Amino acid sequence: MERDVLGDDYEVLTLPLGALPAGAGPGGDNVAHLVRYRPKGVNAGKPVNGALLYVHGFTDYFFQTHVAEHFAARGYDFYAVDLRAYGRSLQPGQLPNFVTDLNFHFEELDAAARIIHDEDGHSRLTLMGHSTGGLISIMWAHERRDDNVVDALVLNSPWMDLAEGWFLRTVGTRVVDVLGRVSPTAVVQKGLESPYGLSLHRDNNGEWDFNTDWKPTNGFPVRAGWLRTIRRQHARLHRGLDVRVPVLLLRSSHSLLKTKAWSPEAMRADTVLDVTHMQKWASKIGPHVTVVSVEGGMHDLFLSPEAVRERALSETVDWLEGLHSRDRLVE
Repeated sequence: MERDVLGDDYEVLTLPLGALPAGAGPGGDNVAHLVRYRPKGVNAGKPVNGALLYVHGFTDYFFQTHVAEHFAARGYDFYAVDLRAYGRSLQPGQLPNFVTDLNFHFEELDAAARIIHDEDGHSRLTLMGHSTGGLISIMWAHERRDDNVVDALVLNSPWMDLAEGWFLRTVGTRVVDVLGRVSPTAVVQKGLESPYGLSLHRDNNGEWDFNTDWKPTNGFPVRAGWLRTIRRQHARLHRGLDVRVPVLLLRSSHSLLKTKAWSPEAMRADTVLDVTHMQKWASKIGPHVTVVSVEGGMHDLFLSPEAVRERALSETVDWLEGLHSRDRLVE
């Protein structure tokens, strides 16, 4: 591994990926990147709770060092993956964040899990997915349910349905299904139509510093082929899956949708997704799902104001510790 852009305590490994069918991906050479937190100072210690792998959302990449440090301090070996055409993995000339099948991202998760298990020797792996990364993580955990590669799943505001009215969720979905098949790269939305991006970066109203070439505050274009696979995966989820490991689903207490102008209220709500959808479809993931509502949470609960994100992080650690305590009793 090489030194990562996040600093001396972070390493990054390039993961070569197989070629995708013509027109089915971002173009060019497809690679992913696995980031690993390796503290060099006095707080460095041997992980006792296994590994945790973080999967980002759409128009996103891993930059949340406070999350890595929080879990490392509590006994986890922390990893994060930048999926193909996202963040560190975005190559010159590629369509950012674009694939026509979310299952293509299973290659990245398989490669990361193989390194974590086989090369780094971890027997326990917790997968943590945010937003679109939450949907990808759910589907991967379902598809790999017989392989014993993941032991727990943590979902931070997972994308489980379209945050639109009945017409767009039904008729609009059928239109996108046709358009995404015949013209997959057609732009159906120019960017993020919410104040969310303006609530994050410190140059606007937020407190975070990140690379706006990799995570522009107004988002990347949404393309028909990508939205088509999102909606098809939503439909699979709604029919019911069989994720057999324990699942923690964290969501905000409420959503604030259909507003494009920033306001202080945007810092206390999910302005991207409808949290009632998360509640509605949680039971379709599998038989062992715990849902926790976090009062005043933003879309990324771990990027919410300090008191809110600390509660979300504490809820996650407490839930995981409960699993570990149970496992120790069984042993």
